Amino acid sequence: MITTKKYDVAVIGAGVFGAWTAWHLCKRGRRVLLVDAYGPAHSRASSGGESRIIRMGYGADELYTRWSQRSLAQWKELFAGSHQQSLFQQTGVLWLARNGPREQHTVETLRRCEIPHHILKHAELTRRYPQINLDNIEFGILEEFSGVLLARRAVAAVVADALRLGAEYRLAQIVSDSALGNEMKTTAGETISAGRFVFACGAWLGKLFPEILGTRIFPTRQEVFFYGIPAGDWRFAAPALPTWLFQDDQVYGMPDIESRGLKIAFDHHGPPADPDTQSRLASPEAAVEASNYVAHRFPALRGAPIVESRVCQYENTSSGDFLIDRHPSLENVWFAGGGSGHGFKHGPAVGEYVASQMLHNAEPEPRFSLATKKTVQHRAVY
Repeated sequence: MITTKKYDVAVIGAGVFGAWTAWHLCKRGRRVLLVDAYGPAHSRASSGGESRIIRMGYGADELYTRWSQRSLAQWKELFAGSHQQSLFQQTGVLWLARNGPREQHTVETLRRCEIPHHILKHAELTRRYPQINLDNIEFGILEEFSGVLLARRAVAAVVADALRLGAEYRLAQIVSDSALGNEMKTTAGETISAGRFVFACGAWLGKLFPEILGTRIFPTRQEVFFYGIPAGDWRFAAPALPTWLFQDDQVYGMPDIESRGLKIAFDHHGPPADPDTQSRLASPEAAVEASNYVAHRFPALRGAPIVESRVCQYENTSSGDFLIDRHPSLENVWFAGGGSGHGFKHGPAVGEYVASQMLHNAEPEPRFSLATKKTVQHRAVY
């Protein structure tokens, strides 16, 4: 089948970055085609899964704090317009750590950005959250208006609204080396014609552009577990328990949302992974590690059953900063990726940024450039 219709922009990848990019371009009157090989926020994607944190704390990194602010406003506006307000759960987000420089920088940035928050010392944390073992915790920051996005359904809502605004969607796989002028081919032999292309393919960016990104996008295996809550126990659901992050341990989790159980995941980078072929079954070793941690930090859940598990991936850049830049030799091809484990929340701001770069030649953020992406990881964004 040959497609003769020409679009202003074809966005390849219907995860959170691609969906919001298509949405913002449609909002600005462009004819947009959104393409994905498996479907919006599919089970292999970094945007897949049921829940993602949206929080404002980024240490001294005001750029991402302000992008989170802007993004949360857009998420809530979209959900209100589609009568899906429940896709954002205002659980609050609780940072738990020793009182170190990063925590102080977070507080300073939250104040500067006028984000409501509470500073909680150990005694107050113990009083409010007796279900948590707070050993070695001196300090807490509670972002009361932050919380959880119901990820897979949230992306579906963005795609649906983009279609309402005039975008078209197609299930298709792009042939990576098919770029020629304003056309690209699919594996089914279809021709997609567009003035510009945005590749927002997450962990697949390195596979689609191996010479440019093969050593600059680092997909890693990340395992997630949900633990069953004791019958009739309200202590592990919001508001009794907010979304939580143990900063020094690099462990985060969520309260019992939609009766799925307590969620726990480790933020340290797992082993390298291929998003097409890696096993989606959680490993026994990771299950033991997670169970031991839950038993330590949430004593009442010692011996609680794992009721659900999930394997996804981060697609890290060398620093953790996003990659949003032009292809080095194709002026009409853009990259939008490198979510690095913290990108989901920023989908609206990423889409807005890509649209402003493509349509208005807005001043670029140097940290997002391809030139800053190295082949060795030195993580700087958490």
